[in-house]
Amino acid sequence: MSISNEAVTALILKAMPDATVEVTGDGYKYEANVISASFAGLNTLKQHQMVYAAVDSAITSGDLHALTINASTPD
Repeated sequence: MSISNEAVTALILKAMPDATVEVTGDGYKYEANVISASFAGLNTLKQHQMVYAAVDSAITSGDLHALTINASTPD
C-alpha cells in the first residue's frame, strides 16, 4: 500500500495548521518540505520528531515507508 502526496500533506497540516507544506513522492519514497513557526527554537531532531509524529499513523499502517524531511522556520 502507499499514500498520496496530498494525504501526507493533510496529515502534517492537521498536526501543524500554521505550516506551509510541500510533499513530493512516488508512492514509496517521499520528501516533505515543512516551514513552520512552531519550529522556532527547536533543533533539527525536535523539528523532525514533530513531523514524524504527524505522520505516525501512516508509518505504523505501512502506507508510508520512507520520508525525507526538510524543516525550517519562516524567513
